[in-house]
Amino acid sequence: MYDLESLGWSEFFEQAFQPYRELGHFAGRVVLEERGAYRLYTEQGELSASVRGKLRFDSESAADFPAVGDWVSVATRERDGLAQIHAVLPRRSKFSRKAAGANSEEQVVAANVDTVFLVQGLDHDFNLRRLERYLVAAFESNAAPVVILSKADLCQDVEQKISAAGSVAPGTPVHAISSVSGQGLEAIDQYVLPGVTVAFLGSSGAGKSTLINRIVGDEIQKTAEVREHDSRGRHTTTHRELLVLKTGGLLIDTPGMRELQMWDASGSLDLAFSDVQSIAAACYFTDCSHQNEPGCAVREALEEGSLDRERYESYTKMEKEMEYLDARMDTRLNLKRKSREKKIHRAFRTIKPKRS
Repeated sequence: MYDLESLGWSEFFEQAFQPYRELGHFAGRVVLEERGAYRLYTEQGELSASVRGKLRFDSESAADFPAVGDWVSVATRERDGLAQIHAVLPRRSKFSRKAAGANSEEQVVAANVDTVFLVQGLDHDFNLRRLERYLVAAFESNAAPVVILSKADLCQDVEQKISAAGSVAPGTPVHAISSVSGQGLEAIDQYVLPGVTVAFLGSSGAGKSTLINRIVGDEIQKTAEVREHDSRGRHTTTHRELLVLKTGGLLIDTPGMRELQMWDASGSLDLAFSDVQSIAAACYFTDCSHQNEPGCAVREALEEGSLDRERYESYTKMEKEMEYLDARMDTRLNLKRKSREKKIHRAFRTIKPKRS
């Protein structure tokens, strides 16, 4: 049996769950998803559940299905006692990315996360442009980002790397640690607290699983050596899973993502690049494209060197990605609306009218 509050339950979820409680349902948190089956922690203990047919029918995309970290409403079928998920409760936060492939589909990596550890190794894995992308996605998730620079024992210029990371993550905590020597690990304790969910995000070989093992105090996550010439690691973590610590903390490990394709993060792009926005606000024209307009503060900052050109190019690249995704989403939503209408009409045609 699990105490819901120790799993992150709050008044927010209690209010959302009240209508389902009146139906006799019970709440559970998704800790693992494997091929359509979900492992849940509930007050009744650990159990396996599937998605109810109505929820599957009503879902418009994969993002509507339960993800690791979600709170769900569960009931058992009378005929066989199997647990079924009837609804996914509203998410306080979610970390999403564009799913792999040509289709514009949202993939929820983790839900109801309080803190996101953005992990980069202080070896060949260190990449400011990639860190910027993770920061944008973290801000959009509504979770608090923390930059973790791992493998500090392999780096000769730790302070310079911390300064560089801080320059693209203003206002975001940055910690350099070593899971091997223990350097800086005491700084992690302030985030791993009872009832608080921390997600680990980063590339393969960044040291996420090794850090989790160090926090847990046991080799619960598989690790592998990285290649020396480029520090790329093998995907030792192949699925997302929520881990409950004896101390009460909650950790979500995720598979490594070398390339993070953004998803609906246009609102957080300006937040992550607040320095660029601050400069752009001084442009003479409010709709300045920063190309050939007179009085362009951005071009002036680039020429003076007060705005890093690579950082600005990173910003414009992600801005174009968001514009492209928005256009694809408009087309996709229209197609899904038509598809859903056809599905409803087919369902009605299969219902035979009752005889009087």
